[in-house]
Amino acid sequence: MKSGARLVIGSRGSPLALAQTELVRRALATADPELRDPAAVEVRIIRTSGDRFLERPLAELGGKGLFVKEIEEALLDRAIDLAVHSMKDMPTRLPDGLTIGAYLPRADVRDLLLSPHGASLDALPAGAVVGTSSLRRQAQLLARRPDLRVVPLRGNVQTRLAKLERGEVAATFLAAAGLARLGIETAMARPLAVEEMLPAVGQGAIGVECRANDWRTLDILHRLDHLMTRLCVEAERSFLAQLDGSCRTPIAALCESEDEQVIFRGLVAAPDGSFVQTIQRRGARSQAVELATEAGVILARSKPFFGPADEGTPLRDA
Repeated sequence: MKSGARLVIGSRGSPLALAQTELVRRALATADPELRDPAAVEVRIIRTSGDRFLERPLAELGGKGLFVKEIEEALLDRAIDLAVHSMKDMPTRLPDGLTIGAYLPRADVRDLLLSPHGASLDALPAGAVVGTSSLRRQAQLLARRPDLRVVPLRGNVQTRLAKLERGEVAATFLAAAGLARLGIETAMARPLAVEEMLPAVGQGAIGVECRANDWRTLDILHRLDHLMTRLCVEAERSFLAQLDGSCRTPIAALCESEDEQVIFRGLVAAPDGSFVQTIQRRGARSQAVELATEAGVILARSKPFFGPADEGTPLRDA
């Protein structure tokens, strides 16, 4: 580690990635008095493949860890000590030697509809153009509104909002958690119930990745770990793993805790919305991963339309 800092955090350079990294830095300072000195924690920006290729749809690029590959390489090379990720960007299979050392408490899991044309999907004008590069959102939207036209829309949150304001699209979607973490408020944003738009696996959750044998860092991260978030996100990721989901596959899942039980919802669909298969399971918290895994096995039988597998990486949503 080529730094005088006690810990070096690797992060993408987008405003949202840096906002999430700041949340982790503050949590570290609370967990360990030795990390309260700003000089004790260094943030190192790492540009990923997903940041470099902005003109092509993610599905065309293969989607194999586009937003994490270079960061994980830096971890394995010991150039950084930990990495901050949106869990919805993470492949289901981590590289050998790496682990998620902590989950921060999960934020709002919902998607936001952003449009000047109304507060609901049904209020969008007939034939309206909707911008999204998420096949998950596209499939669920077209299943409900097959008259709409979906076009790719990439870039960071600010870029997408600017395109919407210029009228390049009539509507788009963003994750509620991302907009809140950026402190952005807009009158055009309306939250969608999970029954309308089931979120991405891990949506709203921040994970902190580190080397599996770095006991010093793991000890610190253990103090940050939010166990209910870990339980629910790992259940969702087990569902995704059973489906061998790729960035060409619309997959959604949500595990939520209710009293002493969990409710798991899962979905697979055709990209054009012509086929949607859903599943729901309820059981004890201790059964969360088992329930989600079983749901994945069942829905895997309904996936003849799935594209080629690419290491279980979901299409990135923002």
